[in-house]
Amino acid sequence: MLILISDAFDASLPGILSRFGEVTDDKSRLADAEIVLIRSKTKVTREYIDSAPRLRYVIRGGVGLDNVDVAYARTKGIKVDNTADASTTAVAELAFALMIALPNHIAAADASMRQGKWLKNELKRTELYGKTLGILGIGRIGLSLAVRARAFQMRVLGWHPDVYFTDFAEICPTMEEVLERSDYVSLHMPLVDSTRGIINKETLKRFKDGAYLINTGRGKCIVEQDVVDALKSGKLRGYATDVWNSDPPENSPLLGAPNTILTPHIGASTKENMIRIGIIVERLIEDYTAKK
Repeated sequence: MLILISDAFDASLPGILSRFGEVTDDKSRLADAEIVLIRSKTKVTREYIDSAPRLRYVIRGGVGLDNVDVAYARTKGIKVDNTADASTTAVAELAFALMIALPNHIAAADASMRQGKWLKNELKRTELYGKTLGILGIGRIGLSLAVRARAFQMRVLGWHPDVYFTDFAEICPTMEEVLERSDYVSLHMPLVDSTRGIINKETLKRFKDGAYLINTGRGKCIVEQDVVDALKSGKLRGYATDVWNSDPPENSPLLGAPNTILTPHIGASTKENMIRIGIIVERLIEDYTAKK
């Protein structure tokens, strides 16, 4: 059995998986691979699947499967899984770090000091204490963020199509209610038809004036130009994102937008998370081989 590691995983993973068969990172051997391991870079499209006649299992190291044509894979008898449990802490910590950095002007303060400026009076901070955080998509990562926000004594609201109660947030019946009541909004939704472009010029009207938006979910859940326009008008006081329409972004209007913090899709890239991903991948492959 050939296992193709198509994207970046922990360096220890090939050795761990060698007990199941041959392990390679040579993408030219896709046609011979029975198992392919991907993260966000590799796109498992219909064409990709058709070029891999021996493929029987795709494992995405991370959350979401929007870079895999799951429906087509299933018609070919290909099993598809991800390692959603692994990334919870890593992504929640980044989302919270961005939420702290925005109102404290961390990026602007650092840049100004390196430019020889002293903006002590110009950079006006606000606190998270007592503010309301709205979480759109209160699954594993959203709940983990809620726990951290509660520790900072924030009020936490949540919306999710099939979550009705939790000990860590007040669940609102509609997304619009969350937007209208929140000082901060954090996005943790998968990219599906119903969430594509869900933050747009119409939904942005429902935000509080001067709210902050944080996105560590999926880049295509927002309409980039509409968010830029909201930043320029002051409707949004700040936007922080780790996710993009493409990795890396191409001609994104966000790159020149004011009051932003932009990171290069590093949400899942902690050492600890990569080790957790490897543990889950090993268990999934062990399960798969036991059932062959």
